[in-house]
Amino acid sequence: MRIDAGMRASAHSDGLLRPTRARIGVLALISVATLLNYMDRAVMGVAAPSLTAELHISPEMMGFIFSAFSWTYAASQIPGGLLLDRLGTRITYAGSLILWSFFTLLHGIAGNVAMLFGFRLALGMAEAPCYPCNSRILSSWFPQDERARANSVYAVGQYAGLAFFSPVLFWVVGSFGWRALFLIAGALGMAFGLLMYARYRDPADSRRVNAAELAYIEAGGGVAIAGKDEKIPFSWANVRKLMGKRQILGASIGQFCGNSTLVFFLTWFPTYLATERGMDWLKSGTFAVLPYIAASAGVLLGGQVSDMLIRRTGSANIGRKLPIVAGLLLASTIVAANFVQSNTLVIAIMSIAFFGQGMVNLGWTLISDVAPRQYIGLTGGVFNLCANLAGIVTPIVVGLIVGQTGSFYFALAFIGILALVGAAAYIFIVGDVRRVELD
Repeated sequence: MRIDAGMRASAHSDGLLRPTRARIGVLALISVATLLNYMDRAVMGVAAPSLTAELHISPEMMGFIFSAFSWTYAASQIPGGLLLDRLGTRITYAGSLILWSFFTLLHGIAGNVAMLFGFRLALGMAEAPCYPCNSRILSSWFPQDERARANSVYAVGQYAGLAFFSPVLFWVVGSFGWRALFLIAGALGMAFGLLMYARYRDPADSRRVNAAELAYIEAGGGVAIAGKDEKIPFSWANVRKLMGKRQILGASIGQFCGNSTLVFFLTWFPTYLATERGMDWLKSGTFAVLPYIAASAGVLLGGQVSDMLIRRTGSANIGRKLPIVAGLLLASTIVAANFVQSNTLVIAIMSIAFFGQGMVNLGWTLISDVAPRQYIGLTGGVFNLCANLAGIVTPIVVGLIVGQTGSFYFALAFIGILALVGAAAYIFIVGDVRRVELD
């Protein structure tokens, strides 16, 4: 697929005013929302060492508790995408943010495994619309050759935020206990959900965007009037048709594999540092920062390289797939941590692997490029459903391995192999990166 530069240039002619940059403000909103989304997922991993000690939870059971979030998160992707297509981005996003933050807060009052498990299930269901909303916003507000950079900006929040907040999160646990962590995170998210509702509008309804910016977005392949699209009734037949498109199927398999690396870092990584590597709280918090900083760099570099390749080659196939495949190959190097003794080398290896996983986040830009215009929300839901099956499988498999062997050796091998499978999916299944249509 090639971009028509002439169309882009014409957006600045015809006597139009200088384009506004309302999309930058929108990007800032979803960047903070995505940061809160991942912080609310990650606080369980930070709290896990002290939480498991207080509530006497085994590694196998903790694996199921980690996994519970993704059971409902994955199962709610298609309903969340449907809700997005019916209610629109503003109501769906703000409502989701407030609800998931409320359930995060409730974790702080959990007194047993059953309560924790229930709150994790509720959290997963409430967070489900977030990434389909982000995907729709990318398609609505950004021309194609800006989407990867926009994606990298909001996605870097999930990594950079966790990187710089990790020492604070560990400090809160050490100073006030694990319950305070959930109470604080939940309260912050609920407040921002109200701000999201007050500030966000689709392009067609925004008072901050002018006609020149709308023309610029549409000329570059954006769906600038997404809020006026015809509402298509949901059917499982459409889901089957979407999965029958090689672009969506291949990207979904690849993202499942790449997500396994992310899930490991969000769940078991702090425990790995504390138990396998014997680091205390202060060292765990400090060392945990470095892979997240590396992942942030991977997100930013992936977005910059992707858009640069598209501008220079005119090929979305090269611009989108090449950085993702390179990232998955780098993520597979996580297995090398099994063969070194130095904690410094382990953190270096983990940082390289997580850097690669950050580049894989570009899959969300690819899916926004290929999703049928009238099914952007549903496609995002299907994609995220497949990708987040990793959140179900990975914590359980790692927990079982650690519980049965007393080591993370085979767990890291499992993550590395999945990354290689993901690279193969993007190389051999995805095919031409172009917007598909349902028959």
